[in-house]
Order: sequence, then structure tokens, then C-alpha cells
Amino acid sequence: MAAYPELELPEHPRLVHNITHFARALRAAGVPVGPGRVIDAVRAVEAAGFTSREDFFFTLRACLITRPEHRSVFAQVFRLYWRDPRYMEHMMAMMLPAVRGVQEERAPQSAEKRAAEALLDGAEPERPEGAGEADEETEIEIDASTTMSGEERLRTLDFEQMSTAEIAQAKRMLARLSLPVKPMASRRGRPSTAGGRIDARRTLRAAMRRGGEMRRLHLQVPRPRWPALVVLCDISGSMSQYSRMVLHFLHAVANQKGAGWAKVHAFTFGTRLTNITRHLATRDVDAALAAAGQQAQDWEGGTRIGDCLHEFNRDWSRRVMGQGAVVLLITDGLDRGDPEALSREMERLRLSARRVIWLNPLLRWADFAPKAEGIRAMLPHVDSFRAGHSVASLEGLADAIARPGDTGEKTRLSAGIR
Repeated sequence: MAAYPELELPEHPRLVHNITHFARALRAAGVPVGPGRVIDAVRAVEAAGFTSREDFFFTLRACLITRPEHRSVFAQVFRLYWRDPRYMEHMMAMMLPAVRGVQEERAPQSAEKRAAEALLDGAEPERPEGAGEADEETEIEIDASTTMSGEERLRTLDFEQMSTAEIAQAKRMLARLSLPVKPMASRRGRPSTAGGRIDARRTLRAAMRRGGEMRRLHLQVPRPRWPALVVLCDISGSMSQYSRMVLHFLHAVANQKGAGWAKVHAFTFGTRLTNITRHLATRDVDAALAAAGQQAQDWEGGTRIGDCLHEFNRDWSRRVMGQGAVVLLITDGLDRGDPEALSREMERLRLSARRVIWLNPLLRWADFAPKAEGIRAMLPHVDSFRAGHSVASLEGLADAIARPGDTGEKTRLSAGIR
């Protein structure tokens, strides 16, 4: 259970007005809160009382939040709205331009930017007297030739640290990405008039129709064979925001013409395995992900990677892993199950696939090391180990798939396991 914020609530608050404005702030942060839920929240607080901070926090959350993915946004807006001075100071510093000194800074947590945008919209920093006159008299020239554009900065920004507007822009960027793949060599052939190898079967059949007279040699070239893409996406609590962005990217890949994939199969897993392939066929990405979220009931739950891989290998592997499928595994590898069982399931998955590419958002940290038992059990059985926390990291997937020898960070990190 998440710890509720330690806040000092006012002695005589105007509860109805404050709860109503708090609901408006949640809507501005992207949480769908209607007037019916606001009325229910007011009545629930009246029934539960206003003596305990813990009761107040969870009473509002029970009435205003219906989806697990909105809990982090609720917690940040709640903490900012109900008067935490230090937190308000941090949000103002994060949202407004200021000259930063050498003071210690804290990295923004998940949903903090969205909460700050909802509550600090239009806020401006206080300006000392006479500052406007000085600005009019002084002209400052800045050479911006080497500065990073907004879109370039967004390419490398962590999905967890994006604001609501940045997430919307990143989704548009992901919708334009492609994941092309080269065809595989096939023993089957197709007729050709120039080059290739002799098609003995067609040549003999043509000769038999003419009484054994062989007039010409028929030729053939190898018929291209396209692999399938199988995606296993972790939707546990630590991976929820990354999973949503990756699924947006996969929806674009599944509906992209000319990409080359024979079929795109998508599965989500947390505490259980869910096949969401048919939802990706929906043209509207919002409707597709909404339907997938309704089917995957374990969103933002726990993680049982070994059990879910066992279910996939047992029930789905033979159905979707034909034709040299490429497996894309998106997870942080933090599993509390038996590491030996996880290693066995990963080995079986590797033997069934053409390649296994692991995207792990924990690789965004420069000092990342495979210390968790789940990561140590999985790493030897993947072909490529890459980061998956930004738009740029997803763009790099095309290079990893195009180069059969690409290992990403696996070679460097495997030395620490031995």
C-alpha cells in the first residue's frame, strides 16, 4: 500500500469548495473526474469525518479514482493542492525558469510535471522592483545555434518525467516511427525469367507435355519470407508508464503498411498473461489501448515473469512463434519468483525464437548493474539488451533488428554475472 503524504490540513477548511477545486485540478492533470464523483466524494468525507489525514486521502482516492494508472497523478496533485510548502516550492522551481545554483536538487518523480501544470497554470515568478525597467534598457544576445531543439530534447527525455503535453507530443512522434525488417532466406522459390537457379520440377513437367522435348530451362529465385514480431510487455506498477508508450509504438507498427512483418502479436503480463493482438488491429489508437486495458485486469499490479513466460511457452509459443519470429521483451526484470524457473522459461523462449531483444528502462541509469536475481537469470538468454525509456531508445530498435550481431549492453553487463 502506498504511503499517504504527511500534510498539515487547515483547521477550518471550506471542504465543499476545496474538494470541488481539487477535482478540477485532477481533470486538468488528465484524470477523468465527473460531477457525480465529486458529489460522492463530498458525501464520503462527511460520513468518514475529517480527523485523520490517512482517512481523508484514501476516502478521496476511492471516490475520484477508478483506474490504477491514475493513482500516481492523484497522489502528486493531492500533495501539492493540500498545502505542502516545500513541495510547492519544488514544483514552482521545476515549472518556472530560474537561475539554479549549487543547491541539491531532487529528480522529478512520476506525474509531478502533470500535477504542476494542472495547479500552476499561468503562474509567474515574482520579479523584484525595477526589474522591468532594467530589462527594457538592457538587450541580451544569446547564440542559440548549438542549443537543443524541443523535439530533440523530447527524444531523449524519460517517459516517466514527461508532462501531459510532452506525452501527447511523444505519442505523435512514436506514431511516425517505423520498424522495418529484412526478409529471411527461404527454401521455397518463385518463377523468374532472369537469373536464379534451375527449377527442375517445372522444367521436367514442361518437357513431359511435349513428349520429352526440353525446349528451355525454367528458373526460380528464393521466395522472400517475412518473420513475425511477438511482443511481451510488462504492465506491472513499475512499468506502467513505459508500457503505455511502447504499446502506442506497437500500434503504429502493427498498422503500418510495407513494414514487412508477417504478423504482430502482442501480450501483456503482470500477474497473468493477456493476449491483446486483436485490439491492435483497431485503427484508432486510443480505442485500441482502452480495449486492451479493459482486458488486462492486472495493470499496475505485481510481477510474476516466470509464471507468465511459462504460460506463454505452454499455450502460445507454437501458435505465434513460427516463421522465425523475433521476440521483443519489455520489462525491468524485477521478479520475486524462483530465478531457476525463470531461467528455464527464458531458455525455452530463446530456443523457439529467431532473436530475443530485451528492452529494459533501468538501463537509463549510467551505473546500472545486473544485481537483481531476475535480471541475472534472464540476461544470458537474450540476444540483445537495450534501453527502452525514451523515443530515441525505441528508434534504436530498427538498428538492433537490422543487425543480427547487435547485442546492445549485454556483452558489457554479462561480465558482471560471471
